[in-house]
This record gives sequence, structure tokens and C-alpha cells, in this order.
Amino acid sequence: MYLNCKTFFSFRYGVLSSEELVKQGIELGVQALTLTNINCTADQWDFWDDCNNAGIKPLLGTEIRNDSRFMYILIAKNMKGVLAINSFLSHHLQNKLPFPEKIALENVWLIYPYAENINADELAENEMIGIKPLEVSKLYNDKKILDKCVIRQPVTYQDKKGYNLHRLLRAIDKNIVLSKQLSSDVAGKDENFLPVSALLEKFKQYPLIVTNTLRIIESCHYEFDASSDRNKKTSDKNKKTFSATIEDDRILLEKLAFEGCSNRFGNNKTATKRVQKELKIINDLQFNAYFLITWDIIRYAQNRGFYHVGRGSGANSIVAYCLQITDVNPIDLDLYFERFMNPYRASPPDFDIDFSWKDRDEVIDYIFKRYGKEHVALLGMYSTFQYRAVIRELGKVFGLPKSEIDALVTNKKSAFTEDTIQQQILFYGNLMQDFPNYLSIHPGGMLISEEPITQYTTLEMPPKGFATTQIDMFLAEKTGLYKLDILSQRGLGHIKEAARLIKENKSISVDIHDVERFKKDPLVAAQIRAADTIGCFYIESPAMRQLLKKLRCDDYLTLVAASSIIRPGVSQSGMMREYIHRFHNPGKFEYIHPKMKELLEETYGVMVYQEDVIKVAHHFAGLDMGEADVLRRAMSGKYRGRKEFDVIREKFFRNCKEYGYSENITAEVWRQIESFGGYSFSKAHSASFAVESYQSLFLKTYYPMEFMVAVINNFGGFYSTELYFHELRRTGAKIHPPCINHSDELTSINGRDVYIGLIHVQNLEKETKEVILKQRSWQGSYISLQDFIERTSVSIEQLNILIRVGALRFTGKSKKALLWEANFLQKKMQRVSMHSEKLFKEPIIEFKLPALTHEPYEDALDEIELLGFPLSDPFELVDADCKNYIPSRLFEKHIGETIDVLGYYITEKPVRTIKGEYMCFGTFLDSNGEWIDSVHFPDSAEKYPLAGKGFYHMRGKVMDEFGVYSVDVGWMKKVSGVRSII
Repeated sequence: MYLNCKTFFSFRYGVLSSEELVKQGIELGVQALTLTNINCTADQWDFWDDCNNAGIKPLLGTEIRNDSRFMYILIAKNMKGVLAINSFLSHHLQNKLPFPEKIALENVWLIYPYAENINADELAENEMIGIKPLEVSKLYNDKKILDKCVIRQPVTYQDKKGYNLHRLLRAIDKNIVLSKQLSSDVAGKDENFLPVSALLEKFKQYPLIVTNTLRIIESCHYEFDASSDRNKKTSDKNKKTFSATIEDDRILLEKLAFEGCSNRFGNNKTATKRVQKELKIINDLQFNAYFLITWDIIRYAQNRGFYHVGRGSGANSIVAYCLQITDVNPIDLDLYFERFMNPYRASPPDFDIDFSWKDRDEVIDYIFKRYGKEHVALLGMYSTFQYRAVIRELGKVFGLPKSEIDALVTNKKSAFTEDTIQQQILFYGNLMQDFPNYLSIHPGGMLISEEPITQYTTLEMPPKGFATTQIDMFLAEKTGLYKLDILSQRGLGHIKEAARLIKENKSISVDIHDVERFKKDPLVAAQIRAADTIGCFYIESPAMRQLLKKLRCDDYLTLVAASSIIRPGVSQSGMMREYIHRFHNPGKFEYIHPKMKELLEETYGVMVYQEDVIKVAHHFAGLDMGEADVLRRAMSGKYRGRKEFDVIREKFFRNCKEYGYSENITAEVWRQIESFGGYSFSKAHSASFAVESYQSLFLKTYYPMEFMVAVINNFGGFYSTELYFHELRRTGAKIHPPCINHSDELTSINGRDVYIGLIHVQNLEKETKEVILKQRSWQGSYISLQDFIERTSVSIEQLNILIRVGALRFTGKSKKALLWEANFLQKKMQRVSMHSEKLFKEPIIEFKLPALTHEPYEDALDEIELLGFPLSDPFELVDADCKNYIPSRLFEKHIGETIDVLGYYITEKPVRTIKGEYMCFGTFLDSNGEWIDSVHFPDSAEKYPLAGKGFYHMRGKVMDEFGVYSVDVGWMKKVSGVRSII
């Protein structure tokens, strides 16, 4: 009877989850439900699963609307109908087309809204008219359409609270205050569940309508397997073959694997034996095509000169290593393949492949073209309503002033007084929390299906220009579609850019893939040991640099461990500190249980990797490998909620009790396991990151200037651009301000001379940069200010910016003289198009100006305003005597003493204590350009908060933690400098 039900995937309209909708149906004894979200099929497989689990027959469809106008309902008769609906929706949504008044779709029921002038004779066999209970009385004079009528009882909410929430969502969607809301923008007050008996009572005079409705319900059947049971394998819907047949795939993969094994290992019997073992498992589980498709993508990228990193659990596979999907040798690291693929896994594995942010889109485009747009899509995900956004949106809907909204958002504790409106905002805001708000794109997931992908989902077309699914990764897995991650990162970009700059500036070709040589290089080892890692992928943050020093890291295996230890799960549980302590004191600690020594001796009894957690769960607590895999996925955030995690927890404690472990030991082991939730790395993943770190380290060690220019040109590092220019200066490079005759769009290097790129000049327009570079390319360098104005015709505002940043200093004239002349010449000369030339050059106009004074700090002021930082040593600008402060290189002589330091702010990391109090860790430079690390505990952080960029006089005690020194700040004040003048 319920052919028109919605969930909150009718974005900013519905208020029920699929689970809630089905639960209400059960309570009312409903035998069939139809999901018809507005222009959306995002949660249809959740709905399908929920209904089947509840013994309710699910019908799949959608409600078509043009903006707020209801057009018709589509209900699939079978899986062909599901395909037809998804394809129809996809076509119109991707092309931004309005939905037509009438359509013809096979295997689909069409239900139009009742209208007095509707002509039933013109309707096709599969077209019907939906009659709402309130419309029954209108049929008295319109009985000729009864043959085509069905019951349409919309379900949007269930009670007054739900209706109010619906109205608020609609107001948010329309961006209006509640008082301006039109009745046409909201659902009717009758769009809730009625008991079946009450519904039948309303149509008792028209039994034919009831019969027609039941006929639709009975006609719909879907042959499909999807399951929420994580231990039950749903049939794989991914592309099944790479070549012509499954057998051809097996033969090709075997050939490629053994050829790669020979190239990687030579005549190594251990490697060959493992390749044979893995190939058998891959073939038995029918994943030959998955490996070959990934190999094909890597092959394309390599042919295009793109760098990549294969990471995640896929790096456990020697076949992946032989196919050059990864650069991690699983034999060296004792990585076991079963972590990546085993018969117990409830879902197939996935490869994570990183490309440079500059190259990724081309790789994605290749996949779409190579495997067909009907079978390929980016994976969708959903932005959900969260506290701050909810409060801000509801504040606008209720008409609150911005100042009051800001106060509610920023001061969560003291807000929400007895004020009625504020209380309503809090009440409905909590109800709205975690509702899906709009479709987004998964960071890297792609689907490649055997059947057309619209068999399973509707596709949309975000601005990025690639078709994107309405289902997210959880529903994709439920249907049997498993993603391949094609990700992007800046680290690969700066590695590739550095190699290019080295070839260009030094005529040296660097084999960046010779990682085994990098691991054995003594200079690279010294670089890590000194934690001189600014700009290096994953190991440049203050916390990571400190960890490298604490672990005296100078080898690959220690770096692999460090890459995982730094993750929040290990660090926040206290186990990172414990690991460091045990590293320095290997004979001065006790294992929590003899079994833990047996399992974790390599990591001093500390769980560092996902594999460690799986080993403990299996061998210590007796969970089988399938359950251990569920635990792994829960730790990785692969489930929507904690339900799976909690089930495993119960069995973990039950088994440990049966094994006779004490409650304290069991609780502590579980605490360590639970701390990994959402943050843990597999050992192979950490190893992949460490490979890329070594590539960066090698470039930084031997080609520091080119490397730092590459880091600057790729943006997106941990630190500000200013810090990277500081690091570049330390390499011995001579850094020049932007110059119209030497600077390119990006920063460039020639020998030791580095010219800052025009891209760094704030408020310099794109058109101005383009005309500067094009004119210089066409006609050579600019010879004077007048020549520049004639050839480029830039506006006076843009010209002033260029002069102030020093881009015309080649003229030998002061900035003030140039500014005076520029304004005169702009008024005198006509603007000249960049595409036209005068027959004769205008004679250079000479100016006689009075003496104009210039102070050095004026350049710094201009640079701070236009570049964001000064090019000179910032300590030349501070109003303090640096000799009165202790430099960081002398901290080791003052351990435990209270000292005064002067620091130039670089960054800070805010954290919360166990009690929820705010504190932070600061990072500064001293007057020698060396690091000062500071700790601001809650009392200090509250009394003396950091206030952004500038100089700070700090007083505090020097602390020593495993050879790493920091200042426990007890008092602090900001010191005047150029920034305070601005």
C-alpha cells in the first residue's frame, strides 16, 4: 500500500533512515514497502537488506521532481527496471536536464499524481494514477479512471516532531527563514504511516484501487544478492576478466609475475616459491583480473612518466612487487600475503595507488576510456550535517543575527539558555546530526564493474567531470562492488619536480626508483638520524622529527616502525612512549603475558601494526581469521558504526576468560587494540610510506636546492611557504624576489640563483602573469619601465604591486622613483593590446626626481604584505637583542633549568588532555634558524595563548625526553617586530 516512501536520502527533505522506515513498517504490520527517494537511489540496497531481514517485501524506485514540483513515481518491476531507472536518472542528473512530463521505460511502473483533467485512455499499460486518501472524494465524479488508479500514501515522517524537522530541512535547502516558507515547498501534513486497516477503510468504496495497488506489489521481483552480514560473501560484481577469458588472465598473470620475479630477485628460490603460492591463492579466489587491471594502470602511468606509490595491504604481495605495483619487498620485511588476501576474508582486498596531484586526473581519465564509461565510476560519499554547520544553518532559518549564531557555534558550553529558539535549535540540531547533506566524492575510490554500473546505482556528474556513484563505499561493498583507490598526494609531485629540476639545472638523471641504494647510503642515514627532514614525505612534522631522534632512526626498518607509531592510535594510547622506552631499555621491561612476547618480540611487546592486532586477536584471544579480519576492518574505519566492533569485543573477552587470563590483562590488551580504531596502519602500508620518504631523503641529501624548490612549487606541505624558503636559504641558494625578466609562474633555479615565482605575489592577477610571460617569450627581456608598460598594458594597480614586490629592480631605480614614474607614464600613454605592436618604439622618457629616502625595513613590509613573509632574516626585524636569549643548540646544557628563549612562530598543534583541557605544542625558529620545540600545558596555554605569527619571548624549564629537548613554557609574551607595525 505504501508506494511512495522516503528516507533522509531525499536530501534536506526526508527525516527517516532506512532502518527507521522499516522498523515503523514492522510495527504497523506492513507487508511491502516501496522506497522512492527524490531523484535518488542512494540507499536502495540498505533498504533492500533491511526489508529482507524484517520479512517485508522491498520495492525499489524513485520520486521524480523538477525542483519542488512532483512529476511521477518510478517503480522497478525487476532488475532490468532498476537498470532503466538508474540510467534514466543518471542521464538527466549528469547533463543537468529537467525531467520530461512523460516517459516510456520498460520494466518500470510509472505513477502520476492525480489531476482532474487527466485522461486515463492515453496511459500505457505500465502507467497508473496515484490517489492519496485525501483525494478519494474527487473520484465520485471521475470514476472512468478507476482502472488506472492505485493507492499513493506518501511517507516522509511519522509524527509532529518529524514534520517540524522536515520543515527545517526544507528551509535550509531553500536558504530562507521559516516564516517565508511556502506550502508548496513542504510535504503535506498527512505524509506519514497510517495503519493498513485505516488506509483500506479510506478506499473501501473503491476495491479496484486496492486490487491495482496489490497487483503492482505482486508484480515486482528482484534477483539480486546483497547482504549486511560481513561474514557472508556477496558475489563479486567487479570486472571479471582483463583479457578474453578467465584462463587467459591466469596465464598472463603467471607470465608477468615470473618475469618480474626474475627482474626483482634474479634466481631466488624463496621468492619463486612464494610467487607460486600467491598465484594459486589469487587464482582460487578469482582475482587474476583485479591484479592485471591494476598492473595495466601502472603500466600506462609509467609509459607517461608518472610516479606512483602502491601502498596499503597490497604491499604484502610479492606478485604486486614483481608487477611493479608496489616497491616494497615483502620478503625483506617478513610481510605475509594472507594479510592482503586469504580465504577467510569476507571481502576482497583493494590496492591503494598514489599518483602526483598533477597526474591523477589523467590516470582516472585513462581508466574511464580503457574500461568503458558504462562500467566505470568514481565512488561517492556523503557530507553529513555536523554540529557547527547544523547550528549555523538552523540559526539562519530561525532568523537569529549573525553575532548570536557565532556565539552559539563557538561557545558550546555556555550557549543555549532558556531562550525558546535556542532550545529548539539544540533539540532539532541533535536530531539532524549525521543526516546526509549532499553527495561528495570519495578521496580515491573507483569502481570497475562487469555489468553496466547503473545496474547498481545512479550516477551524477560533479564539477570534476567524472561520473560519480550515488552509493558510498559501504553500499558498494554490500552489493559486491569493491573499489580500487586511485589517490593523489603532493609528495610524489615534489619528487618528480625535483628530478626534473636536477636534470635541468645539473644535467644529472636521477633514478628515483633505486630505493635499495638509498637505504644503504651513509649520508642519507645521517640525514634521518639528524631529523633533517623538512620537505620529506610523511617525516617532516615536528612530532615525526622528534620521534626520529628519540628512536635514533637511521635505517629503513626503524623508519617503517616510526611511520606507524606516530599514528594517533598508538601515540594517544601511551604505547608510543612505551615503545620508545623499551627501545632504549630492551632488558628493563616485562611483557604483559608470555604469549605477547612470543607474538610481539620484534616490537618490544607493543602492537604497532594492524598485523600485530590480528596476531594477538587470533593467537592470544582465539578469534578465527574471519573474525580477525572483521576486527581489522573495524580498526580501519571500514564500517559505518561500532556494531561489528562490539560483537568482536564480546567474543574476545569471553575467550580470554576461558583461557584463564586475568581480567586486568584482558582489559589492558583490549584497550591497546581498541586504541587503534580508525588509525592503524598495516606494516606494508608503513613500508610503502617509508619507501617514498627515502626517495625524498635522497633528493634532499644530494640535491637540496632543487629539492626545496620542488617542494615550494608543489605547495601543500606540512609547513608554510615561508618555512620552505627559509630551508632553501639554508642550503646556500641565493633567493631573489620576483622579477619580470627572470621569474616564471613557479619558482625557478639556475645554478644557485633562485627566483621566486610570480604565483607567490598576492593579488597579482592571472591575466597579468600571463601577459608578462608571453611578451617576454615573444620579444625578449624588458629593458625599462616604459618598455614594460608599452608591451603589457597592465593596470596601474597591478603595476604598483610589481614595483613594490621588487619585480622591476633591474632598472636600477628605487621603488619610490618607479612608483612616481609609473603613475606618470600610465596617464601619458595609451593602453596597448598585447597582440598589437607600434611601428616605432617610443623614445624613453627621462625623469629628474628629488632624492627619495628608502629604509631597508620598507622592503620587508612590502614583502610581508605581498608575499606573506620577509625575504630577509626575520630576526633582523625584531625589537629585541637576540644575545639575551638561550639558543636551542645550548638546551642540552640547561636541562631542568628555567631559561629565556626568543622564538619566531612556525606552527602549533592543539590537543586535549584526558580531562578535556586544551594545551598545545609549539614549533619556533631561534635566531640561528634552528628549531625550538615548546610545550604549553593547560594552565600556561590559558594564561598565555599563542596569537599567530610573530616573535615570542618564552620562559620555561628545559625538558629532555630520550635526547630531544623542549621548553615547558610557564610564561610568555609576544615581542614587537615588523608584523606588529602592520
